[in-house]
Amino acid sequence: MPRRERNKFVKRNQVLELKIEDYAFGGKGIARIHSEEGSFVVFVPNTLPGQLVKAQIKKSSKKYAEAKLMDVLQASDDEVTVPFQDIPGAPYIQLPIDLQHQYKKESTLSLFKRIGKVANIDDLFDEFITSPNVFHYRNKMEYGFSAIGYDRVNKTDADFFTLGFKRRGVWWMGDNLNKDSGLFDAQVEDNLKVIREYCEKTGLAPWHGPKKEGFFRYFVVRKSYKTNELLFNLVTTSYDLPKFDMQAFATLLKDIFGERLAGLLHTINDEVGDRTIATSGSIELIAGKDKIIEELLGLNFEISMKSFFQTNPKSAEKLYTKVIDYALENKEAIDNTVVMDLFCGTGTIGQILASRSQNAKIVGVDIVASAIEDAKKNAKRNKIEGLEFYAADVGKFLNEHPQFQNKIRTIILDPARAGIAPKTLKKIINLNADRMVYVSCNPATQARDTEELINCGYQLKKISLVDQFPHTAHIETVVLFEK
Repeated sequence: MPRRERNKFVKRNQVLELKIEDYAFGGKGIARIHSEEGSFVVFVPNTLPGQLVKAQIKKSSKKYAEAKLMDVLQASDDEVTVPFQDIPGAPYIQLPIDLQHQYKKESTLSLFKRIGKVANIDDLFDEFITSPNVFHYRNKMEYGFSAIGYDRVNKTDADFFTLGFKRRGVWWMGDNLNKDSGLFDAQVEDNLKVIREYCEKTGLAPWHGPKKEGFFRYFVVRKSYKTNELLFNLVTTSYDLPKFDMQAFATLLKDIFGERLAGLLHTINDEVGDRTIATSGSIELIAGKDKIIEELLGLNFEISMKSFFQTNPKSAEKLYTKVIDYALENKEAIDNTVVMDLFCGTGTIGQILASRSQNAKIVGVDIVASAIEDAKKNAKRNKIEGLEFYAADVGKFLNEHPQFQNKIRTIILDPARAGIAPKTLKKIINLNADRMVYVSCNPATQARDTEELINCGYQLKKISLVDQFPHTAHIETVVLFEK
């Protein structure tokens, strides 16, 4: 077997200083190494054109390499100063929002040209929908405890008590959040230092990743924009649990947040894996209530700590409005028909569609049983009829219910980031629906599916982009397909 030819520009694990020249989809900055041998492309995630960065080569092929960002040595001329602490979850917070939108639009539409084979995608572009809140838009945040922290002065790791976020690309190193990050609730994040100091004074150990031991693991917060309440979840191991006064911790939160405190839960997670909610263990209500209420487009949704719910609810309202607008463009294909809502999650889109149509029956399917239970409860709470929800794999469900073939005019699709499995997509296409409204949190897999849909007789009629997560590379797309 011939030896695979390697490039002549970089080696694996090599550390380089690179000038970022361009931007590719998914937040990948493009650097080029120029030599007598020619030019060689290196992709560096979470970087911007104009930045000088320090990066380590992780993968390389003959044509390009992928590197991990280690440090930004020089900012781009486009970046501006913001009054927030930098965190890995907001790599582009210093880039003006209009430029963020430009990069996202250009890189996303190029995917549909290249992967989806839609040459005229620019002509089919409908709208770029911005988030109503550019800052403090998230309704949930997970903060991690760590016994190994990042020393920002010396730019190295050290042994000390931390509560915040993991350093980018370093699973075992925490970074204290000392002030507002600009993404979540400012009062919570400005007081996280107080909560950290309280926990540290107990003498109980934070989680040590390499040793897989410690007491404090995570501090999770959910926020309701409807009521402004906060629901907290302290995640610990059972080790040394009798030494921690949970009621006193609840009192601390009450003293800080007052009437905003909806409730405090305590989760025991003794698993060594890096998961907030363990598959085993327990969750106990310590104080207050275990749920909060959120509102989307006039409908109320009960949210527990485990419930899936849109992270940016104000932007989600705009996303769902666009989905419903596309679906109801041909209202005859909705009224008095059966609509399939596949990968429906908690059934939000189906509920809104049912409330705005005449005698439509919505069949929602999702593999996550807890999401389907939430969907049923929320539909009952909102007094919406005409909804049927099934906890099942979409492909298996369609196999087991052949009666829907040639009976469905409209399909709503909202799959997970991995997209739709090819066999499942074939089964969806075989339903022979007139139209599909395809929502995606990963335009790359959606562009891949677009080529298949076009080959099977569908036309891409229009596409909109929704900026659900400002200051990140993420973008959501809503695409209308018709036969």
